[in-house]
Amino acid sequence: MRIAQVTPLWERVPPPAYGGIELVVSLLTDELVRRGHEVTLFATGDSITLANLESVHPRAIRTDPTVKEYQIYESMQLGHVYQRAHEFDVIHSHMGFATLPYAQFVKTPTVHTLHGVFTPDNEKLYSYARSQPYVSISNAQRKPELGLNYAATVYNGIDVDSYKFYAEPNEPPYLAFLGRLSPEKGPHHAIEIAKRTGMTLKMAGKIDIVDREFYDEILAPQIDGEQIQYLGEANHVQKNTLMGGAVATLFPITWKEPFGLVMVESMAAGTPVIGMRLGSAPEVICDGKSGFLCDTVEECVAALERVKNIDRAACRQHVIEHFSVQRMADGYEAVYRELIGEKVFRTNGRLVTQLN
Repeated sequence: MRIAQVTPLWERVPPPAYGGIELVVSLLTDELVRRGHEVTLFATGDSITLANLESVHPRAIRTDPTVKEYQIYESMQLGHVYQRAHEFDVIHSHMGFATLPYAQFVKTPTVHTLHGVFTPDNEKLYSYARSQPYVSISNAQRKPELGLNYAATVYNGIDVDSYKFYAEPNEPPYLAFLGRLSPEKGPHHAIEIAKRTGMTLKMAGKIDIVDREFYDEILAPQIDGEQIQYLGEANHVQKNTLMGGAVATLFPITWKEPFGLVMVESMAAGTPVIGMRLGSAPEVICDGKSGFLCDTVEECVAALERVKNIDRAACRQHVIEHFSVQRMADGYEAVYRELIGEKVFRTNGRLVTQLN
C-alpha cells in the first residue's frame, strides 16, 4: 500500500524531547514501513524515519527564529502533498483542520486523525467537512453533535520495549509529573498533592510562551529545588527514568485530555498513574489495576495510600495489550483498507492485497 503520512512542521519527527503527535507519527510510520508498505513522510527536513522523507523546510520551525509566519510553510507542505495525491493509495493527515480544504479536491482518500480538541471556531470547518473520514484517539474526544464520519477510534501506541521496567520504585520515594507546565495539565494540583502528603515531587516538561505567566506567578514560587523540583524538558531516557523510579505519576488534568501519552509511558515503566477522571483518562487507566481515577485533589491524596497495592507488572501488561505500536498500526491498517476498498487474503502464507 502507498501511504502518505503528513505531520505538522512545528516539531521534528521523532521529537528530541516533548512532542506527543510527532512521537506517534514516528512510531506508526516506521512500523508501516517494516510491514512492507511504501510510506512517504511529509515532515521537517531534520526528521529521522525509515520512510521516504519529503520536506519544505530543513528543520523544526519551533527551533527556527527566522520563521515569522508558520502558516506559510504549512500551506506549502499541503500544496506539495496534494499535488502528488495521485501517487498514493491513502493520505493520512495528523494536521487537524488544516488539511480539510485540500482533501475534498482529490480522488485519493484522506483520513484525518484528530489529535487535538474541538473549539467553537474549528467546529465550523469540521462540520462543513463532516463527510470526510476521521479517526479519534479516544472515544471521549468525540463530539457526536458534529455528526463527523468516524472510521474508528485508534488509541496512540508506544514502543513498549524501549521503556525500561521498574519492578520497584526508587529510594527515597517521590512522585513524578511530566507534561507542559500549563493550567490544563494541572502541575499546580500536582504540587498541592505533594505538599499534602509531604512527598518529593519531580516535575519535567516544557514551558510554552503562553504559559510563562502561569509558571512565573503560580508555579515558580513553590519550586524550592528540594521537595518540589523542576528538572526542565526531558528526552525519552530521562522520561523513562523519572517516571519509572516514582511511586506514582500524577496526572491531575483540569481539561478533557484527548489521550494523554504520559499515562501510557508511565505504566509501561511499571509506575501506576493517579489521574483525574476527565477526557480519555477512564479509557487509558484501568482503575484499581494500573492506577486510580479521581475527581478531586483530596481523592488523589487518598489514592496514594493505596498505590502500594498496585502490581507494577500488571501496569506494563496493560500497555502491551492495549497501547503498543503494533496494536496502533493494526488499527490504522484496518482503516486504510476500508477506505480504499481493499480485500486482504493469504496465499501460501504470504499476505496478498487486491483492490476492488
